[in-house]
Amino acid sequence: MGEGHGEKAAVGSGTAAARHSGGLKWALAMTSTFMVVEVVGGLWTGSLAQLADAAHMLTDVGGMLLALVAIRFAARPATPEKTFGYVRMEVLSALANAVVLLFLTIYILYEAWQRFLAPPEILGGPMLAVAVVGLAVNLVSMKMLHAGSRESLNLKGAYFEVLADMLGSVGVILAAAVVLLTGWTLADPIIGAGIGLFIVPRTWILLKGAVHILMEGTPPEVDVGLLERQLMDLPGVTAVHDLHVWTLTSGLDALSCHLVVEDMARGRQALLAAQQTMEKSFGITHCTIQIEDADLRMDESDAH
Repeated sequence: MGEGHGEKAAVGSGTAAARHSGGLKWALAMTSTFMVVEVVGGLWTGSLAQLADAAHMLTDVGGMLLALVAIRFAARPATPEKTFGYVRMEVLSALANAVVLLFLTIYILYEAWQRFLAPPEILGGPMLAVAVVGLAVNLVSMKMLHAGSRESLNLKGAYFEVLADMLGSVGVILAAAVVLLTGWTLADPIIGAGIGLFIVPRTWILLKGAVHILMEGTPPEVDVGLLERQLMDLPGVTAVHDLHVWTLTSGLDALSCHLVVEDMARGRQALLAAQQTMEKSFGITHCTIQIEDADLRMDESDAH
């Protein structure tokens, strides 16, 4: 006796990322437009810090596009070949973003070293003007993505990238000010390298989160010990086994387990109580629970 929750067509359409896709679209439009401006500005002024910031913006654009594609795929209904649909596309997108950012950081550090050896000419005035506009764009984009970043791993990746760009813009402004006031052009590659290094810890957190989900790890906010005790406390339940809790995609956790009950005639009540407890205490609505008695449990143990 068992039961699962969730209509096939609704699994992906209710994800955290889907609920915040509007802000993501606006952030993408603003970021992609300014990215072109910053690339032109970086090439014109000769600033590595500005080009590094533009490169981060490029990954922002790619990450946001991947996020929107992931949301679109996640909303597709499940099929016999893909019974959970495409909800994992969001996690794969976040993983791709993290890997790209790590490689980008390596390139920026390499370019900074080259500029330490041969500092180029830098136009501080235009560099400063472009950076100020970039800072404004980043701040608006962060505002649009902030709420969704609390719920969705994919949007958290986009938010981290925009955050890095915002700090990158601050760094470019600082580098431009140093160049204008002192003429010390090495400030530009130093700050460019700093921009690259800043994103590493946050990218590592994103990478770990994506891999944890792909490895079917327990959601960080779920205390499995407490969850098992609450199931054991249900009336008529004598044992819990084969308990698994994992994340399908951000904002959508799943659970499966076997409940051993004293009286199979009261199995329906135990099942409903377990489902209500999981939703109320842990926010888990996608549950697959098998109800069995001690004899069936014994037969399963013998079979293994």
